[in-house]
Formats: sequence, C-alpha cells, structure tokens
Amino acid sequence: MLRDRLENTLLERIPDCSVNGTVQLRLPNTTNLSFGYVEGEAILLLLSEEGICASSGSACSSGSLEPSHVLRAMGVPFTHAHGSIRFSLSRYTTDAEIATVIERMPAVIARLREISPYCQS
Repeated sequence: MLRDRLENTLLERIPDCSVNGTVQLRLPNTTNLSFGYVEGEAILLLLSEEGICASSGSACSSGSLEPSHVLRAMGVPFTHAHGSIRFSLSRYTTDAEIATVIERMPAVIARLREISPYCQS
C-alpha cells in the first residue's frame, strides 16, 4: 500500500517519470522509477541532503556510472535509465516517511532539470 501510494503520487506530480518494469509481478516493497533528463547520482545526493535514502543501480554494478544494462535491455531510453532510482520499503517504513518523499521529490527533480543540459523545459 505504501509503495503504491509513493509510486502513484510521484507519477502524477512529476513529468517524465515512469515505473521501470511491470506493475503486476514484482516485489511488494520495492519501486524502481525513472526520471527523465537527470542523473540518478544527483537525485540521490539531493535526497540524502533531505534525509531520504534510496539507491541507483544494482549492488553488483555499484561504482559504475553507466546506466543499468538491465534497464537498457528492457528498452528504457538512455535519458531515463540514467535517472533511475530504487526505493526499498520495509515493515518499519511509516506513512510520514512516504509523505516526506512525496513532498520533497518533485522539487528535487525540478531543481536538477533546471540545470540539466538535456532537459528542454
């Protein structure tokens, strides 16, 4: 329920945002989202400044700045694969934490798109 609320609200509020993968057959606690025209590492840095934890890439490709080969094989455009991040929730994740991400994420993406050489806003 928390994952779906997080996901659906971010999809509504942030343009060029999409879910990577199927929305039916997946883990109930994890969402992987792409934000077009921004870098995942920059998203993580700004989220960290807000006290929000997320990740980009898989554990087996940590340290690599290349977009996920899995996302690229799934047909995720290069401009979106670079801006993919994963939120993993647990049974300890609270409504308040989800509300914080929902409140702060749109401004993070907007700020990064303002300085992105790829964004045509």
